[in-house]
Amino acid sequence: MTRTIILSVLAVVSLFLSFFYEVKAPESQHTEDTPALALHTVHSGEDIARALELEIPMPEEEAEPVDSTFYERYSRKLGLKLDYKEDKDLLKTVTSWLGTPYSYGKESKKGTDCSGFVTSIYREVYGIDLSRSSRSMFDDVTRIKKAQVRTGDLVFFRRSPRQPIFHVGIYLKDGKFVHSATSGGVMISSLQEPYYRNYYYAAGRVN
Repeated sequence: MTRTIILSVLAVVSLFLSFFYEVKAPESQHTEDTPALALHTVHSGEDIARALELEIPMPEEEAEPVDSTFYERYSRKLGLKLDYKEDKDLLKTVTSWLGTPYSYGKESKKGTDCSGFVTSIYREVYGIDLSRSSRSMFDDVTRIKKAQVRTGDLVFFRRSPRQPIFHVGIYLKDGKFVHSATSGGVMISSLQEPYYRNYYYAAGRVN
């Protein structure tokens, strides 16, 4: 009902205006780079309504500038070659835990074991609660190939095919991972070190 009334009023206005002039489309051509304003012949209220449906170009969103200072600082602190796309919260949180002493069964900055460290980082950075032991934690992830591992994925270790997983860490970059070792506490190590190369078992991604 309301729409009918509005269209009727617009029709009366358009008929009144049609006595004075009629808007015709210009004959000049426009280049592809210059947007043309489409003009419509006015015969009814619906013509006026269509004429008012103008497409206004929206400005493109600017990409967020890269905080190069932040990544350069943490690249030095962690000894990594960052590509400026890594999760800032992960880098900051991992750095704040470096040097924490190893303590079996604990998960605080006063002392933590390997699985306690990983669960604390994932809870603080991602809001995800993982299983408390490295063995059961392996069930929380999707196994991936070593060549596909990326920052934030988990790396698992076991001493032989018949023995269970005994250690877990968080992969960072350049073949390096952060973990809580029995000798040294929370530190960054390389997967190429003989000990970790020999006992490396698998990598997993938390979905």
